[in-house]
Amino acid sequence: MWTNFFKLRLFCCVLAVLMVVVLVINVTQVEYLDHATASATFIDSSGQFVSSQVTGISRNPYCGYEHQILSSRERLEEDSLLAALQWQLPDVGPIPFLKSTDPSSSYFVILNSAAFFKVGSQLEVLVHVQDFQRKPKKYGGDYLQARIHSPKLQAGAVGRVVDYQNGFYKVFFTLLWPGRVKVSISLVHPSEGIRVLQHLQEEKPDRVYFKSLFRSGRISETTECNVCLPGSLPLCNFTDLYTGEPWFCFKPKKLPCSSRINHFKGGYLKGLLTAAESAFFQSGVNIKMPINSSGPDWVTVIPRSIKEMNSLELSQGLGTFPSGYYYKDQWRPRKFKMRQFNDPDNITECLQRKVVYLFGDSTIRQWFEYLTTFVPDLVEFNLGSPKNVGPFLAVDQKHNILLKYRCHGPPIRFTTVFSNDLRYVANELNGIVGGKNTVVAIAVWSHFSTFPLEVYIRRLRNIRRAVVQLLDRSPKTVVVIRTANAQELGPEVSLFNSDWYNFQLDTILRKMFSGVGVYLVDAWEMTLAHYLPHKLHPDEVIVKNQLDMFLSFVCPLET
Repeated sequence: MWTNFFKLRLFCCVLAVLMVVVLVINVTQVEYLDHATASATFIDSSGQFVSSQVTGISRNPYCGYEHQILSSRERLEEDSLLAALQWQLPDVGPIPFLKSTDPSSSYFVILNSAAFFKVGSQLEVLVHVQDFQRKPKKYGGDYLQARIHSPKLQAGAVGRVVDYQNGFYKVFFTLLWPGRVKVSISLVHPSEGIRVLQHLQEEKPDRVYFKSLFRSGRISETTECNVCLPGSLPLCNFTDLYTGEPWFCFKPKKLPCSSRINHFKGGYLKGLLTAAESAFFQSGVNIKMPINSSGPDWVTVIPRSIKEMNSLELSQGLGTFPSGYYYKDQWRPRKFKMRQFNDPDNITECLQRKVVYLFGDSTIRQWFEYLTTFVPDLVEFNLGSPKNVGPFLAVDQKHNILLKYRCHGPPIRFTTVFSNDLRYVANELNGIVGGKNTVVAIAVWSHFSTFPLEVYIRRLRNIRRAVVQLLDRSPKTVVVIRTANAQELGPEVSLFNSDWYNFQLDTILRKMFSGVGVYLVDAWEMTLAHYLPHKLHPDEVIVKNQLDMFLSFVCPLET
């Protein structure tokens, strides 16, 4: 009997020890997630909140995007977007550099170049690419950019490129002004480089990394943060409870997650390419290099009659391409009449009694900087915000104008952003009442170029939902979206901010906001069509045209 009693006590002791161990593990896991059960909150298409547990152990290297709870409609849209962006590349093995696209030996031919063209006519250009052995290529997949321009007229417009997947490309232009019009074609990346960029996009989303400083008293620690963090180390889960936007940091060894005080860009990963891959990214060789013409590179365009021009304008329709063109350094949209705000008083009159919200990256911060520099009555208040980060505030008390800028939530590659200033655009929009005196402008793209496209689609889905809700409660609110733009590229920049990446983001943005009731400032075309070199932050003349278009949406010409 005593033996059985002893065995029972031993069993109870072992059971108690096991329960304590389990309890400690659970408590430790809770501590890893900032003293609370971490749950990512997602919103389905009906606006219902759905909670899904997130832990650092079950995530895959991309943070487990299968945990996104999408409605069938959202899933269909995402699949459609990804399918539309599939870049056709040849199903071949590794290609040596000498067999890759050589822009210097490639050429283009203007079809029917001997004929006179009328304004509004279509111009077709045939491009034939060759390799560094001057042999014709038998497959496509190169990324080309094309424009027509007349330097003396400061005129320019972009063209549409069609890849025939056999080494030939056709570029279609609409001739929009009279005079001598020159054709320019550039190879941005060879198809062999695009294959490398695809691999980086899918396999190396952490090639830009971020950090946060945690501090409590005299103790401080800095850890790495990102949308996705590999491995199974303890994490701080900063997933936004309203939008479900995921964000994680490795948990400090001595501090709780609640002690985070800021966010900043950690840096860029090095050594991403092999020597063979690096050959496809050489300045002066195969990055944004011109392709020359094998014959004349210009055509003569003659004017149409007024009757013909009126008929042409009526036939343009909603799918107009290009969306506009430059003439005498002024952007001319093809769908509506754009005003010129050449005097500060014109801008003041337009924005009088209005609140203007600018949300997004540094490309829309340029709008804030332009307005506060150009309009003397718009005085910036010193909020003590970090330079180039914000938030920023400017006021014209005499004319009752309030101008605000705030950066979007992570991922964002700014120097240092305080934790309490990390706001998601969707959440900010939900706090705006709206109305006829409310103007909202949004630019969210540049900081998403290194991530899988699903990350960007998710962000825009949240922003779009908030925009729709804002317009539902206040239909007279003006909402403007600024698109992406081309920029200067070198061997390293191409791996993080290539125009090819940004072209994908720009395509997604246009498709997702089509039919939503917002206005579009086509920064993409406005950059490509201009004669100035491409820059992430375009020069003032381009920004001025962007602001003229933006303000024309706010204060359209009376008809």
